[in-house]
Amino acid sequence: MTQEAVLIAALSGRGLAASARRAGYLPLVADAFGDSDTQEHALALCRVEDAARIGLRTRQLFAALATLEARVAHAPTGLVLGSGFEDRPKLVRALSRRYRIVGNGADAIARCKDPAALDTVLRAHAIPFPDTVSERPSDPAGWLQKRIGGSGGGHITQAGAGERSARCYYQRRLDGTPVSVLVLARGHRHAPQLIGFSRQWPVGTGPRPYRYGGAVGPDAPDAPAAAGAMHKAADDLCRVLGLVGLVSLDFLLVDGIPHLLEVNPRPGATLDIFDDADGALFRAHVAVSLNPDATPPLPAPDGTIRAAAILYADRGRLAAAPASWPDWTADRPAPGSRVPRYRPIATVLASGATAHAAFASCRHRLDELSEMLYAQAPNRERNDDAEVQRPGPERISARSQAR
Repeated sequence: MTQEAVLIAALSGRGLAASARRAGYLPLVADAFGDSDTQEHALALCRVEDAARIGLRTRQLFAALATLEARVAHAPTGLVLGSGFEDRPKLVRALSRRYRIVGNGADAIARCKDPAALDTVLRAHAIPFPDTVSERPSDPAGWLQKRIGGSGGGHITQAGAGERSARCYYQRRLDGTPVSVLVLARGHRHAPQLIGFSRQWPVGTGPRPYRYGGAVGPDAPDAPAAAGAMHKAADDLCRVLGLVGLVSLDFLLVDGIPHLLEVNPRPGATLDIFDDADGALFRAHVAVSLNPDATPPLPAPDGTIRAAAILYADRGRLAAAPASWPDWTADRPAPGSRVPRYRPIATVLASGATAHAAFASCRHRLDELSEMLYAQAPNRERNDDAEVQRPGPERISARSQAR
């Protein structure tokens, strides 16, 4: 076990901190929430002021990282970036002048999140994707509006419903099944290592109809041709974009044909699904980021299907302070936290012999946790008339709109 310190910066750093600790690292975490279980995994945690509301900002983040560095005698291995940097390449570039970035740098992130540049690459490699334009269509029916660098689906609206912005683009809405592929990218010269496929679902409630709801996996598509096409697309894109480390690619299966929706050049929510008890994914992410020629071991399949889903405060704002949390929860708000309506409350974890069993267990636990939290005063008094959140489609194989 390494026992080296590593810096982690993200809107939510819990998943990375947990994997880093399993891998033997000492996580120094700067994030927006300061959840209680993040504190348990971290050697030290610094909550970045206002980041949950306005995103990560240069001055506040640098101050948090300096505070964390002061907690250890030796320089950390590097800085691992999680969620919250996709639309901030300038911030990533500034960080890279001070820290060794573990994962993809500013240029690689910008290439992944520039719709026009990605359009060119996709066409060159004959990878299907929804029609994408920079200007709002004259007839917005059947189109979605997305924010460049947005993540988690909360930035997606029906075209025409959101305000015009130079930071937005428009994508034709498709009807299909969301599937994601997780790979360990190894730069321009090497093929990425396939980790696994997962099915995803949105939670379409309130002002954010395409929010990320959860994922279950490993769960490869039934058609080998579709799985092969996604694997090849991941290979082509990771190489041409020069990506390193953990990368996920989101597709929509439309009549058996995968259409690429997004490239996420960082570790994501499916870390909870695919990692093992030894933190193999975190260790591999560090290894290939520092040396793309490395071929670190990946988690061995154990036959278990895992699911992870987010419970949102859709029933109303919440005082999240239960006496104890179920052991199948994660991202637990610190005592005294107040969760605004529609914001994430916590993550629910489940497993099963099949994808449908794991998904069904997740649905049950989401309802159970929601009832437990909203039954507490003053939450009960404030939100008596609200409905319980139902997580996405009734079946994970059901068809749903593009995220």
